[in-house]
Amino acid sequence: MYKVFSKSPPASAQKHGGLDVQSIRKDFPILSRLVHGKPLVYLDNAATTQKPRQVIEALANFYEEYNANVHRAVYQLSEMATDKYEEARRKVAAFIGADDPATVIFTRNATEAINLVAHSWASRNLKEGDEILVSEAEHHSNLVPWQMAAAATGAKLRFIRITEEGTLDLDHAASLINSRTKIVAVWHASNVLGSISPVRKLAEMAHEHGAVMLADGAQSVPHMPVNVEDLGCDFLAFSAHKMLGPTGIGVLWGRRELLESMEPLFGGGDMIRQVWLDRASWNEIPWKFEAGTPNIADAIAFGVAVDYLSKLGMQAVHSHEQELASYALKRLNELPEITVYGPKDPRHRSGVISFNIADIHPHDVGTVLDHEGVAIRAGHHCCQPLMRKLGVSATARASFYIYNTFEEVDIFVEALQKVRKVFGGGSSGRSL
Repeated sequence: MYKVFSKSPPASAQKHGGLDVQSIRKDFPILSRLVHGKPLVYLDNAATTQKPRQVIEALANFYEEYNANVHRAVYQLSEMATDKYEEARRKVAAFIGADDPATVIFTRNATEAINLVAHSWASRNLKEGDEILVSEAEHHSNLVPWQMAAAATGAKLRFIRITEEGTLDLDHAASLINSRTKIVAVWHASNVLGSISPVRKLAEMAHEHGAVMLADGAQSVPHMPVNVEDLGCDFLAFSAHKMLGPTGIGVLWGRRELLESMEPLFGGGDMIRQVWLDRASWNEIPWKFEAGTPNIADAIAFGVAVDYLSKLGMQAVHSHEQELASYALKRLNELPEITVYGPKDPRHRSGVISFNIADIHPHDVGTVLDHEGVAIRAGHHCCQPLMRKLGVSATARASFYIYNTFEEVDIFVEALQKVRKVFGGGSSGRSL
């Protein structure tokens, strides 16, 4: 169990990692609403984040001021929309340290980005006898596509173990990677355990054997500094809605030579160069992978979300979340019969905390908290194999972001104490 140091956060933690959280909160209209008559405490940020006024206004401004299709006309509205759409691509590229904006492909979400690789890259590069290396703790979005790729190509899936603390077992990974390994695809930050994967080390291992590396950045890009060159990965997938942006827009970043070698996943307008009745040739990247009318408004608003986070500074964002997680872990330790999953040291994790209280079902925990105005996640978090590994059917999960406060952590813990009063105790808890 985590050692209890104090109920109040240390003085250094009151600085919120350098963020002016009270000013930030004023940008989020939804945070002023009541839930069951109580102020909203939103702690489901790993699922999706709330949107600042600037992003909401960017969406409205597009539809009110320059709604038009992109890349296809010479009139002013279309040119404005095209400029803003491609400007958003450049912003996203700079945000992840990519020198070439053309290597940023807009998708619907991180799931579609991973599926694009699992279809387009895999169809040309995998064959029977090859191996795909993932971990035991993958989100279904970085597992099921590779199951499908293996079934289609005859390749074999292999799995990196996780340690007792919920981190990737690097020694086991090293023992699995060999000349048959063609791709290593793992989470950069776990949506359940909060642990952070050593992507660069895994990429180096993969490259030594001629394999490529895909990082699922859905839980890392929104929460910490991420630079694709520093990571050393070959593909990176993430979603806008987990980093203040709208739903329905995500990104696949890939190395240019890999993207150019891949076939498009969808056919239609804008992904073509020329079309004849019996054949077609493809456009350049990134447009080769963006068939049809793209999600213009949400891409533009995504660019505004990137501006917002860039202004805050991603190291400050990461520090703030780690301080909140550290304080929350200490407060949670005050509760009897609690099991917390993931690394014990907050310095080695993100702002995600999964837990169970005795034999109280997570859905019951979530329901009681909802009536206290506290929104958390309860379920298997799209990680059913990991739940089986942990020996549970589900967990409760609290996840923090830039607008959360230490006071909200206290409200969260007090609400959990009410859960205990409603349902009573049970078996002893533990830490993974």
